[in-house]
Amino acid sequence: MPTEIRIYFEGHALLKPGFDGFFKELHERARKQRRGFHLIPSKSGAQARRDFGIALTVNPKAWNVLLLDSEGPYDGRRARTHRNSVFWMVEMMESWFHADKEALAEFYGDGFRSAALKANPKVELISKKDLKAGLKAATRNTKKGDYFDNKTSHASKLLAIVKPDLVRQAAPNCDRLFKALLAHLE
Repeated sequence: MPTEIRIYFEGHALLKPGFDGFFKELHERARKQRRGFHLIPSKSGAQARRDFGIALTVNPKAWNVLLLDSEGPYDGRRARTHRNSVFWMVEMMESWFHADKEALAEFYGDGFRSAALKANPKVELISKKDLKAGLKAATRNTKKGDYFDNKTSHASKLLAIVKPDLVRQAAPNCDRLFKALLAHLE
């Protein structure tokens, strides 16, 4: 049993507080077991892969996890090596936001157009193009402004408030990640 869990995620360091909020339940379980639970940002997917590769050597007693945007449809055949340590946000992290439209509406307030988001409850089947277009159209006329014009400040706040249970129901790869992490924390 590893003494700590280290999650290397694709994304700016400003996302860390959001991921801390999203994984709060898991972090608390780890703390109760006196095990480390660390989220490590890596700006790009390539950097995250490098950091993860180094971690496998430098932190061999930890369970090192890699969390990436799939950037396209996920067919289950990626990352054959380290299969139990590589997880995907399909097609991108923003798909998770589509799973909790109420949190988006609450965050953006007046002017938010929920109808602009794809209605597909299986958020991993929404293309990256449609995810971007939907978020742009839904947030454009809000006081907080277009999500993509304000991504560095909005993404972390949204990650912290979307309900992981809703995301897990709508995103099988997120559910797979949670199940794996929970199994390591039993």
